[in-house]
Amino acid sequence: MHSLIMSQKGRFRNGAPPDSLALHLADPHCFIWLDIQDPTDEDVAVLREQFGFHPLAIEDATRAHERPKVDAYGIPGDLDADGVADDPGPSWAGFAQHPFIAPDPNAQKDEETEEPEEAVLIPLDTAPVADETLIEGGYYFVIFYTAVFNPQEDHIEARSLSLFIGANYLVTVHNGPLRHVTETQARWRAPKSPLEHRVGALVHALLDAMVDDYFPLMDQVADRVEDLEDSIFSQFDEKAIETIFRLKKDLLAMRRVVAPERDVLNVLLRRQLPILSSEDVAYLQDVYDHIVRVTDNVDTYRDLLSSALDSYLSLQGNRLNQIMKTLTVASILLMTAALITGFYGQNFHFFPELSFGIGSFWSLTLIGVTTLGLVIYFRWKKWL
Repeated sequence: MHSLIMSQKGRFRNGAPPDSLALHLADPHCFIWLDIQDPTDEDVAVLREQFGFHPLAIEDATRAHERPKVDAYGIPGDLDADGVADDPGPSWAGFAQHPFIAPDPNAQKDEETEEPEEAVLIPLDTAPVADETLIEGGYYFVIFYTAVFNPQEDHIEARSLSLFIGANYLVTVHNGPLRHVTETQARWRAPKSPLEHRVGALVHALLDAMVDDYFPLMDQVADRVEDLEDSIFSQFDEKAIETIFRLKKDLLAMRRVVAPERDVLNVLLRRQLPILSSEDVAYLQDVYDHIVRVTDNVDTYRDLLSSALDSYLSLQGNRLNQIMKTLTVASILLMTAALITGFYGQNFHFFPELSFGIGSFWSLTLIGVTTLGLVIYFRWKKWL
């Protein structure tokens, strides 16, 4: 299932034959947003044949559980996470159609051997390149995540969104419906939309909507942590330990999402590819700041959960000590009574007070007085 929106000179229209996408992509004044939900083999063929995306990027986009990342394609050598170009690897299908490989004008073609013209690799500096032919060739591949809190299962659910960001197109790939995509498309097509007709504005609107959902999620986590603290200190719910470990696991998974996303935005802010304008950088900087705040919140709530876990274990140990103290006092009292009864239960023929008339009453009185004396002593020592 996919939807295609094309904007040309401020006019929108839906749909286009798949084999005509390459023609529209060649028009710098035509902006294309292709959204693919639950990609099929036909959708993968469009990404490979019409857009010429790297096979590895297509594979990552159609697979689940990929970590957030950003890759830059269409330049000599792929950029790593730090935005540094590696050594150029072997060529791949679709690479030659990007204008980052240009023929050497001084090279002569050998008619006998019919060898192709020598290709010159055009390096990409850290500063943006103003050549429009270069802008048409490169693209970013980004994996970003959205997250929501499921109160029924008491669990944080994360879903991935893959983006192919080019000079005049945006391709989004995801599994299942994603409201951020539909809402952003509606904003883009609305009259007098502030998104204008820039890919950078669409990317910012989409990423900003996904990151903004992190804050209500963090508020729900904060409420859940407060409820756990109340259940520990007020009611001492023994099931709280299971909830604490489950929430800590969710926050750890959340930390593994937002931390790489911060690096993703950092790479986009460097503008290794001249796709995003300086105006887009200011908006992406705002999203970056939000990601940093979310990361700090995740770390804070993880520390609070660790403190709650330590408090639970301390209270559990204190309750155990109280139980052991009570049992120890009770054993001492019973042991004293057993000592008295054992003393008078000795089987000797000549035993003092053996024929004592009030011997039984005397034994009970001695046991009661001794027990009362021990209780008074334990209270004086604050053991009871």
